[in-house]
Amino acid sequence: MSQRPVDIAFTRAVRAAQQRKGSRQIYASMEMGREIDPRLGAFIAQVRSFYLATSSSNGQPYIQHRGGPPGFLHVIGPTTLAFADFKGNRQFITTGNLSENPKAFIFLMDYAGRQRVKIWGAATVVENDVALAARLMPGNYRAALEQVILFEVEAWDSNCPQHIPQLVFAEDVTKVLAARDDRIARLEAELAALRSGK
Repeated sequence: MSQRPVDIAFTRAVRAAQQRKGSRQIYASMEMGREIDPRLGAFIAQVRSFYLATSSSNGQPYIQHRGGPPGFLHVIGPTTLAFADFKGNRQFITTGNLSENPKAFIFLMDYAGRQRVKIWGAATVVENDVALAARLMPGNYRAALEQVILFEVEAWDSNCPQHIPQLVFAEDVTKVLAARDDRIARLEAELAALRSGK
């Protein structure tokens, strides 16, 4: 019998902790998704950054930030995500970890909308696939491609907004303020014209 997505997150130890802490009844009938539904796909399409967690073969955890323009994380199948992995500090901890332990985790956070999504799965590093890299590389984005990472989703869940600070991207604020300033300038010009009788 195949494992249910919720069992990937709620292991025996997790269920025991829930029982001991009094929340097991709340989560006993909870289900999680495996396939990427349209709502999750739309959320992923606007993501500008996320965290990718891996661990070594001996269980040493590691988390790495990945960022790019909206849409740089792609849905390429019902349970498959992919992204162009840009050149960075060249430590290759994620790459090394995935070579010996494919288990991985993606944590997506939308601070402006105060929403988070957790995705469990397995990741694979793909090198020298020119066609796939071209498909995933964002247009007009100034970054050098190192490799591609494919992520096979095993389970996903979204969380409540509790304790998420509401933050917005500076470039979004700049656009809104520029539009406001343009409107103020137009209104001031109209007002000046009315006052001068023109």
